Amino acid sequence: MSFRSFLFGILLFATSALSAAAETQLVMVEEQGCIWCARWDDEISHIYPKTDAGKAAPLRRFDIHTAAPDDLKFEHKLVFTPTFVLMVDGQEVSRLEGYPGEDFFWGILEKMLADARIDITG
Repeated sequence: MSFRSFLFGILLFATSALSAAAETQLVMVEEQGCIWCARWDDEISHIYPKTDAGKAAPLRRFDIHTAAPDDLKFEHKLVFTPTFVLMVDGQEVSRLEGYPGEDFFWGILEKMLADARIDITG
């Protein structure tokens, strides 16, 4: 193996290690009295952290009527609840406004993760 190949291999390894270390979160923006937030809680919240998607993008919640956390940068104003925002290193990657029901939520979330190149295979 040449020295150049060796250096390229180290650079490739370092780059993949950095991308693997990216912090991914699914932010749920909610509010008191939101019936769709409550429905998501009933149908999804108990299973979410146990799924591959939930492990790849742990859930973080905050109320829409409070200031957005300083470490998160949203592309657009948050208007609807629930809104699910996929964040990578504190930057919005994609969002789902509203809760489409259990049958559609998982497919949409998996597409959001795939589009962001987030590996959920465990």
